[in-house]
Amino acid sequence: MDSTTYDVALAFHLLGALLFFSGIALAGAAFEFARRRETPAEVALLLSLTRVGVALVGIGGLLLPVFGLWMVHLGHWGYGSGWVDWAIGLYVLALALGGFGGRRPKQARVLASRLAEEGAPATDELRRLLDDPVSLAANYASLVVVLGIVALMVFK
Repeated sequence: MDSTTYDVALAFHLLGALLFFSGIALAGAAFEFARRRETPAEVALLLSLTRVGVALVGIGGLLLPVFGLWMVHLGHWGYGSGWVDWAIGLYVLALALGGFGGRRPKQARVLASRLAEEGAPATDELRRLLDDPVSLAANYASLVVVLGIVALMVFK
């Protein structure tokens, strides 16, 4: 194995992880701050920041598997290794949970923007979207799964 090639793959894999986690942190923090706001304009502004977080998650989410799988190939670990299979499966689960959990916040952003443009106060519908327990559970479950992947990578 060429160590320079492996180092390049590792660097981009770590860059992907940094972008992925930064995006999760930004989107999660902006969403939680938005949930604590009263006016639709504040909610819309904070939820618009989640879009940047989602973009970072998307970019990191592309770099992670591409360079991670390349590292598996370069390291000759094999795609049938248990820790590799678990990491891939958990990664797909985390993306699915995060995608599902992000639907209500997106709807809340659209509604809050519309209410802000109209100069209307927050509605019960906006509150329900922001406080949807299923979305909250999916998003936090996705975070737990991602942390599980990190633990798996560190202790493989």
